[in-house]
Amino acid sequence: MTEPWPATAPGVLRLPSGRLVRGRGLRRPLPDGPAPTYAVYLLGKRPPEVPWEAEWLRWPDFRLPGDRDRAHAALSEVWVRAATERVEIACGGGRGRTGTALACLAVLDGVPAAEAVAFVRRHYDRHAVETPWQRRYVRRFQASAHPSRGG
Repeated sequence: MTEPWPATAPGVLRLPSGRLVRGRGLRRPLPDGPAPTYAVYLLGKRPPEVPWEAEWLRWPDFRLPGDRDRAHAALSEVWVRAATERVEIACGGGRGRTGTALACLAVLDGVPAAEAVAFVRRHYDRHAVETPWQRRYVRRFQASAHPSRGG
């Protein structure tokens, strides 16, 4: 098990389970402190190489992921790994796509889909999840995450 993120570090979101995930904007400098052990980058083009394990999820600015099944798999992997690793999710600015992904993680962690955007805005960034279609994506995420629950 890797030492977790400091709970008070910038961009760190504590999910109800206690898992810590860092969200950030790649246009800003890397924060001081420990590096991630795993990251998912939500960008329209391939991100630069980093010295930690990272995955690129094609997700253009102000839009939704190009491959929703792959997005669900990547976010599920983030949720699992956040229990024992320092995981970060990042896009260009750290609000829209990152906030949307963090809200989906909250759904995976048990936050009702209808409350997940408010949870992330309260605990991560009050401007997170920027577009109506990103909010709708989060509201519908639970149904795709747990088909047996209905939608």
